[in-house]
Amino acid sequence: MSTNMTEEQIYALAKKRVEARRDFAVHLIVYLGVNALLICLWLFVTGRGFPWFVFPLGGWGIGLVAHFYSSRVHKEADRIRSAAVEREAEKIKRDGP
Repeated sequence: MSTNMTEEQIYALAKKRVEARRDFAVHLIVYLGVNALLICLWLFVTGRGFPWFVFPLGGWGIGLVAHFYSSRVHKEADRIRSAAVEREAEKIKRDGP
């Protein structure tokens, strides 16, 4: 895969991706910790009635999946978009505006 990116742009992109992975890992750890606490509250404090913890678990889980997508899977869409921009730039260089 050839790229017309400068060394500075490559490192900026690499830094952005590493930070996105780290941010997702922090989000996942907080999600697991808070929801474990909510399950313990339900289990030991509320007497095992209606499992109300599923609502924050599920709602926050949707957000966690979206965060995963944006930090891991979305880079393929970025790659496709970058290739399309490169093709369009080459077309403009070749044919003119």
